[in-house]
Amino acid sequence: MSGFMKENKQIVNKLSTGLLLLVVLSLGISISCTKESEEAIIEQKVEALLAKMTLDEKIGQMTQIRHFDEFSPEDIKSGSVGSIIHTDGPTPGNTAEEWQARFIELQKQALDSRLGIPLLFGVDAIHGQNTFEGATIFPHNIGLGATQNTELVEEAAAITALEMQGTGFNWTFSPCISIPYNEKWGRVYEAFSESTELTREFTKASVKGHQGNLSDKTTVMATAKHYVGDGSTEYGKEGGNTTLSIQEVSKRLLPPYRDAVNAGIGAIMVGFNDLSGISMHAHKPLITDTLKKGMKFDGIVVTDWKGYSRFGKNDVINAGVDMVMAVDGDMDGFQKGLKAGVENGSVPMTRIDDAVRRILRQKFRLGLFDHPFPDTTLTEKIGAEKHRAKARQAVRESMVLLKNNDKTLPIPADAEKIVVVGEHADNTGLQSGGWTIRWQGVSRNYEGATSILTGIKEMAEGKVAYDTTGTGVHADADWAIIVVGEKPYAEFFGDIGDERGTCSFTLTEKHKAYIEAYNKKDIKTVIVLISGRPLVVTEEIAESDAFVAAWLPGSEGDGVAQVLFGAYNFTGKLPHSWPVSVEDFNGKYGPNFWNEKVNPLYEIGFGLSYQDFQKNDN
Repeated sequence: MSGFMKENKQIVNKLSTGLLLLVVLSLGISISCTKESEEAIIEQKVEALLAKMTLDEKIGQMTQIRHFDEFSPEDIKSGSVGSIIHTDGPTPGNTAEEWQARFIELQKQALDSRLGIPLLFGVDAIHGQNTFEGATIFPHNIGLGATQNTELVEEAAAITALEMQGTGFNWTFSPCISIPYNEKWGRVYEAFSESTELTREFTKASVKGHQGNLSDKTTVMATAKHYVGDGSTEYGKEGGNTTLSIQEVSKRLLPPYRDAVNAGIGAIMVGFNDLSGISMHAHKPLITDTLKKGMKFDGIVVTDWKGYSRFGKNDVINAGVDMVMAVDGDMDGFQKGLKAGVENGSVPMTRIDDAVRRILRQKFRLGLFDHPFPDTTLTEKIGAEKHRAKARQAVRESMVLLKNNDKTLPIPADAEKIVVVGEHADNTGLQSGGWTIRWQGVSRNYEGATSILTGIKEMAEGKVAYDTTGTGVHADADWAIIVVGEKPYAEFFGDIGDERGTCSFTLTEKHKAYIEAYNKKDIKTVIVLISGRPLVVTEEIAESDAFVAAWLPGSEGDGVAQVLFGAYNFTGKLPHSWPVSVEDFNGKYGPNFWNEKVNPLYEIGFGLSYQDFQKNDN
């Protein structure tokens, strides 16, 4: 090739590259401009609507109530309600169609109001649409944290969002992005990990999965909670005092919230806890200065349950809270109290307008003014096999193998006889934990779910016996799979040491007896632990041939069996440090990877696989 031709080819290549770059840049600018234009239009609509609103209508937008017992249709038609929450108590109906119909009815009442502002419908869908029996229930977040699979977390959140819309909701109070410091806390399972860095990655995935393109009919508004320090209180007390320095709060607790805000999260819920003696519901420096101004969060700050009446009334609003869970009889007191505060000047009108702007902004972003009703075709997708397959994958990847002596696992499918022990093995309520069907969970099998025992029977080719109470005579069994653990609990009922609950770091005497009975029979014993946190089971691990932390797997218990029988490998890793003894919790905090004062039995990130034992053979 001549020098002239080479030179011309180089020029063409440079021109082509330049043109391509221009195209890419112009596309990027176009997309950016489109989004900016959309946001500018939304802001114009918000301001136009805000200018038309009376003080009563503004306070109405700041009001969230339950869908039963607390209001009349006139309250909604008068614009006195901005959001509806479904919680423990009467359900909106028996079928998904009836749930949607109830919320459509309420939405129509809101659209009949003077300004026709649609409602937000919120629910604690924290591991699937867990308030609806028949929905796909995923492992709780502690299990998802063990998967270390952010793509899976995003997919689980997207499925949850779709099934929420199938039951009429457009707002979830999830994800919980707390950093638990002490496993005494009854909400450890709601969080992903003691690691801030892991939590950051899961936060971004969860927000993206839930919200996607927020105006789509299969997505919902997400809520990061509980801002901030709820999992880091002294001695793990729910609603207790967090005494960390502001430097440690900024280093360990705030980064996931910054990530959530950068990901466009629509709402943030404040916690029940105090921070250095100041209620987080009334903590203006952290809510207004840090979150709203510092992080530039432009969404909704919402109270937790009865937050207005419990934590300072109008001080809560002045601190920067935008929407109030005015439940359990709080509606009248909240609305009258806030109106009086505005009229006497103790609550600035600018604070009310800021709150309402944020609420209206999210309603426009959700597309509720154009499409206020849920897609009725989505009801048929609730609990779909495709969704359950993804939940089953999550179960498999969440399981952590802590011990496997003499390659006890995997269990051969052609084993002549296997005995399965314990009530947790055949009870989908027990295997799913709190926030499943009911607030405190259920202790029964629920619709659409598969128990661990059912999964074992599907995998085994030989005889499978079931010994519910650990008193059966099965000396001829080759393997005993003993399923033990915690009963369901939620919030303060789960605090270890709280007199309102019965939780403990150790297994019950009944469950210890199951293990002892089968150890005496000289049968290979596999212990599967169902729990919402690491427990003190040092002796039980020593007594077993194999020990598995299965967390709270949710509706797809057959995922546990698939790994026990070797159809899939163990890939889960501990999202928390694992304690040696109850004495590990004598201080303010438990064993954590950053705490050199307490040495764990297993460090965060520990988890065996079948390959570990194959390597030992070579």
